Amino acid sequence: MTLPTTRVLAVLELLQSHGRLSGSELAARLGVDVRTLRRYIVMLETMGVPITSERGRHGAYLLVAGFKLPPMMFTNDEAVALSIGMVAARGLGLAEAAPAIASAQAKLARVMPSKLKRQVGAIGDTVRLETRSSISAPASNDALIALTTAAHGQLRVHLKYRSAEGVDSERDFDPYGLACRGGAWYAVGMCRLRNDLRSFRLDRVVDVAPGDVRFDKPAGFDALEQLARSIARMPREHGIEVLLHTDLQEASAVFPLAFGSLEIAGGHVLLRSSADDLGWFARQLAALPFDFEIRAPDALRLELQRRAVHLQALAAPGSS
Repeated sequence: MTLPTTRVLAVLELLQSHGRLSGSELAARLGVDVRTLRRYIVMLETMGVPITSERGRHGAYLLVAGFKLPPMMFTNDEAVALSIGMVAARGLGLAEAAPAIASAQAKLARVMPSKLKRQVGAIGDTVRLETRSSISAPASNDALIALTTAAHGQLRVHLKYRSAEGVDSERDFDPYGLACRGGAWYAVGMCRLRNDLRSFRLDRVVDVAPGDVRFDKPAGFDALEQLARSIARMPREHGIEVLLHTDLQEASAVFPLAFGSLEIAGGHVLLRSSADDLGWFARQLAALPFDFEIRAPDALRLELQRRAVHLQALAAPGSS
């Protein structure tokens, strides 16, 4: 904590949580001296917060009996936004942020109604975010809440869905989890119409009807990882095979799951992928820090040759 206002509010939070704390203990928790703590106490009293101080060697500070701050009230949309923000903060992997996130969640849990608390908890337990890309609000908080609640309770839903082409369909669906990737939100799980894993964009979900049939989610299931795999397997115009002269660890660092599949092949790594724009894929290959061989298609070799000629021209003396 750095700002005095933040520390003043922290004093109030500590007194509400613990009931009674000595001046030295409060000062130690805030990282200030006792004289500075007394100034914070005076500021709280000026704000109308009734604080009792016990004098003497074992004296302490405590709030007047019966005093409580008015509870914070959150709409569903506000609660969803807060919960998604905390999921994103956890995804950043900052060790120093973890205690603050846990503390904030505990504070919110104390003031939220039980129904809203369950919904927020379900989001925290079932949503995965790709923090390297933009994170936007879901098109429908109703669909997000219904699907995260079902995923948390492992309960099947009846899903009404509209495809990108505007075709409506219905199916029973076991939501294993939700993920946000590339600014779009998806529910990932078992489609009972196709009897296979499927991903459904939330902005195309027309309706979610909760059911009472329970399902078992696969152990260790990762919605974001499954989503990346399904996007990589989407049919595109050109199938691609490239032999990478490196090990699997370095190849995985360069090519995430969304690029395609990686497998060991004779001491190297075989990348299987697909693309509509071979020029774009050639530019990705040109930036690799290791050697590679293009196995297919021939058109990708031509694109890479064009790229090499272009780069040589830029590097030639007198080029602009």
